[in-house]
Amino acid sequence: MSLPPLTARAQDIQPFHVMDILARARALEAAGRDIVHMEIGEPDFATAFPIIEAGMQALRAGHTHYTPALGLPALREAIADFYSSRYGVEMAAARIIVTPGASGALLLALATLLGRDDELLLADPGYPCNRHFARFLEARARGIALGPASRYQLTAEAVAAHWQAHTRAVLVASPANPTGTLISSEALRGLYGTISERGGALVVDEIYHGLTYGCDAHTAAAVSDEVFVVNSFSKYFGMTGWRLGWLVAPTAFLPALERLAQNLFLAPSTIAQHAALAAFRPDTLAILEERREAFRQRRDFLVPALRELGFSVPVLPDGAFYVYAGCERFSDDSMALAQRLLEEAGVAVTPGVDFGSHQARHHLRFAYTTGMKRLEEGVARLARILR
Repeated sequence: MSLPPLTARAQDIQPFHVMDILARARALEAAGRDIVHMEIGEPDFATAFPIIEAGMQALRAGHTHYTPALGLPALREAIADFYSSRYGVEMAAARIIVTPGASGALLLALATLLGRDDELLLADPGYPCNRHFARFLEARARGIALGPASRYQLTAEAVAAHWQAHTRAVLVASPANPTGTLISSEALRGLYGTISERGGALVVDEIYHGLTYGCDAHTAAAVSDEVFVVNSFSKYFGMTGWRLGWLVAPTAFLPALERLAQNLFLAPSTIAQHAALAAFRPDTLAILEERREAFRQRRDFLVPALRELGFSVPVLPDGAFYVYAGCERFSDDSMALAQRLLEEAGVAVTPGVDFGSHQARHHLRFAYTTGMKRLEEGVARLARILR
């Protein structure tokens, strides 16, 4: 007896190339090599202690049972209060759905918006899981080629030019991965107007909010109650391993979203939710702001250092912790270049081919998610190889 063949979706969804880079980096480390990691999009700081302590207290108190599918009521209220205090946006806690990571929030939103062969418009370059989620739902993701002229962000004009009869939604990220660029509040309003006129939905990924440098990010929740807004406790709040995010959704979609949440994951992690209650405390936010300043210092070192080496960085990242750098001076194959830098320089970076197809072979993503001394060491190693 033999097993049935893999489904088409299972075969179509590709792995991250960066995971191959990471696996090789780990193998080299096991063999005694020292590797500077600039490939993984995960803050190097441990979760802030007030959050850890809140999680420990929850365990001691026996909070180990399921919460409601939409999340712990107290946490939903805390998130709503955060929108009020940080953005001046008032919203009902009932519109907030706590999810297993931002990935859970994206999957819920797209599952309510996309049917078979419906189309999702998104940026190219962009985070690869977004197009893979669309494929999982038997929908189609179409990347729109973007460059420095639009700061790698979708515009209302670009969406209008690419809209088709089967287009149902547009997904943007601000700050974006891999480019770190923001969308202004005016541009968000223009996008929403263009999409809503056509009967579509706008989904905005805001998981890097809080990690901006010299500017503030504007939440799409201020644009309209009908925008889907995704956020996460992973990046700014430093809770990657806790796997917790949230979705702000239009009221009309809440019953369907609750049914999906009940069936897809039942409930988010109870311990993580209790821990996240401490994420908004003043002492926690003070720690997170210190870390944001550390990321800013790293960005301000790395961007000019990469330019000096010969990489092109036409747009200064506004936020997140990435630099999307043109490597055309050195190679027209970003995967081959990333492998060479790992083997010869001991520096792990992400090839642009992970993020789409538009000029992807001519770009690398550098993550400044490691300390300044290690960044300096990484740049010195790159200089010895590339010069």
